[in-house]
Amino acid sequence: CAGVVGEVLKKYHPHGDLAVYDALVRLAQEFSLRYPLIQGQGNFGSIDGDSAAAYRYTEAKLTAVAESLLEDIAKETVNFQPNYDGTKTEPKVLPAALPNLLLNGTLGIAVGMATNIPPHNLGEVVDAVYHLIENPKATPEELLQFIKGPDFPTGGSIFGLKEIAQAYASGKGPILMRGQAEIIERKGKQFDIVVTEIPYQVNKAELITKIAELVRDKRIEGIRDIRDESDKEEKVRIVVELKSDAQPQKVLNNLYTYTDLEKTFHLNMLALVDGIQPEILPLKRVLEEYIRHRVEVVTRRTQFDLSEAKKRAHILEGLSKALDKIDAVIKTIRASPDRETAHKNLTKTFAFTDVQATAILEKRLQTLSGLEREKIDNELEEKLKLIDFLEGILKDPKKVLKIMKDELADIKSRYGDERKTKIVAHGVSEISAKDTIPI
Repeated sequence: CAGVVGEVLKKYHPHGDLAVYDALVRLAQEFSLRYPLIQGQGNFGSIDGDSAAAYRYTEAKLTAVAESLLEDIAKETVNFQPNYDGTKTEPKVLPAALPNLLLNGTLGIAVGMATNIPPHNLGEVVDAVYHLIENPKATPEELLQFIKGPDFPTGGSIFGLKEIAQAYASGKGPILMRGQAEIIERKGKQFDIVVTEIPYQVNKAELITKIAELVRDKRIEGIRDIRDESDKEEKVRIVVELKSDAQPQKVLNNLYTYTDLEKTFHLNMLALVDGIQPEILPLKRVLEEYIRHRVEVVTRRTQFDLSEAKKRAHILEGLSKALDKIDAVIKTIRASPDRETAHKNLTKTFAFTDVQATAILEKRLQTLSGLEREKIDNELEEKLKLIDFLEGILKDPKKVLKIMKDELADIKSRYGDERKTKIVAHGVSEISAKDTIPI
């Protein structure tokens, strides 16, 4: 990772090395990103807030999801701009076959503004985009049939379909999160509260410390012991052992009230539109902007492929024409004292273009034979068919959208997975003092 950090600082981002490494580390953390963009080897931190190992000890490479964000970047699909010192260029945006802004969300603070976009489930987002392509006038309510709500990498539950719908319709609003906690009976009518999932962005070690402090200060009663039985694979298991006279539900209500086992995610979907204007975007607008971006990417990719196919077809036509007059072509080349003269003679005698003449001169004499004709003619036929196909796409916007839909279906089949965060339709009623005080 030291090499990666160094390259970033040198070519693109002359900032502090720690800021670059911290960003890289977060991209590899499965508890931070719903779909990690970096596959890390070594210690990349933990849900307990442990720091990653120094960058000389860790290694990183892109995940398949990250590769899809860069797909077709070499085909002039996005605009490039000079880097900070003008020695290289960098993309203004990525082609992004996936809507990463929604999939992994983002958290950021700038001068006078902030953004807080939660992560979402890939399959749900793809289904919503697919529906919006086919039904551009779809209502926000229709889209919520596909995107049920945030899908956090740490699981847990979110509450209140009405509140979620309001937040997505306006682009901002609170969404209540709770960890996954279960009351389990042990032998002799003894009870434990077992927490297996915690809310997004909650530090597990700090949560346990907070519970212990509340027990010590007698703000929560009925707890005998707290154990962290989580494993090294980041599977959370916090066991809260209760006293024999404790009332389990009252203790659990206290945990929701006084700790981050219950937390509010303040959704604020602020994003830069066209890289210029920061706007708070409702969910539908985010999806529309993604579709608009992908239409441009697919169109520019098709134009690039068409241009390359035409260039190749032009060369193949020249080679085919040369084979028709192979003896005269070879005689002309041999009669020329140097390459430059041969080039001029070919263009003058046979009306080859500069590009065709160059391609002929680059061919070995033995390849300019009858054996090559079939191969050249077959390739030329393929290129002409491809040119016709690509021109058909550019003439028909519906074909561009069809390509988008096919690519989305492929992405869903490759990366789609089950939702991790449960959604509870009703909101959570406020926990009163009566619900927390033992009788």
